[in-house]
Amino acid sequence: MTDAAPANPIGLCVVDKPATWTSHDVVARCRKLLGTRKVGHSGTLDPMATGVLVLGVGAATRLTTYLTGLDKVYRARIRFGTETDSLDADGTVTARHEMTVERDAVVAAAARLTGEIDQVPPMVSAIKIDGRRLHELAREGVEVERPARRVRVDRFELQPTDDPLVWDAEVSCSSGTYVRVLAADLGHLLGGGAHLVALRRSSVGPFTLDDAVSLDDVEPGTLLPAATIDRVLASCTVDEPVAVDVGHGKVMDRARLGVPAGAAGPWAVLDGQGELLAIYVAHHGTTVKPGMVLARG
Repeated sequence: MTDAAPANPIGLCVVDKPATWTSHDVVARCRKLLGTRKVGHSGTLDPMATGVLVLGVGAATRLTTYLTGLDKVYRARIRFGTETDSLDADGTVTARHEMTVERDAVVAAAARLTGEIDQVPPMVSAIKIDGRRLHELAREGVEVERPARRVRVDRFELQPTDDPLVWDAEVSCSSGTYVRVLAADLGHLLGGGAHLVALRRSSVGPFTLDDAVSLDDVEPGTLLPAATIDRVLASCTVDEPVAVDVGHGKVMDRARLGVPAGAAGPWAVLDGQGELLAIYVAHHGTTVKPGMVLARG
């Protein structure tokens, strides 16, 4: 006698990622826990980091497209006086500095790293240069020139701890911002160096630790409904005749779908019960078309 195969779950899974796990490790574990191969993440979180990792499950894996560029919030711990090759505590020490860290100097330096800034990605990142991921090159002992990227830091606030060389930070930033680089750059601005001791992501857009479950607790019943994508996208609710056409993936006039003329979209299209039917996007003239359609249960 064998156990019945689990039903195919669909939804968003917000995991509180444990330390040392890669994002791919979490995906692999969730595939087993949820009984489906269709699990994908909306953006990686470093192995040393903990906190919010948003996954798409089943047909909702396609929703991760709309989650990758969301702003992030982090809590971090920074140690001044020591630099590492990975810019965090997992790396090898490359330099030590005699430093005295004063609050006024920290606040002034953090202000210089707030707003629109240019950041050089670390060698341990997943960015590709000439077809190779930087972290793969780093493991081979190769360092290459990386062009700076424009990112946005909305908030970079620091508080001292009992250790004068260890400070806690809260960072609100755009997607693509490396907090480890912020820590290293802060150390340089203060006349020495620094590295990241700990990192915890507290939110990805509107998804927070309040939504998250521990990895061991992941099960179909802990998934957020696919319709939760309406936290990110504008939404519209349609009646049954329109819902049938949406299910068939029909191109239709904006007025029939009930979305404003001239609005850019995309839109989460919900039925009368609040179930997600599709994501529609702008098309030609006054029409809209499906970007993706979910099968109705």
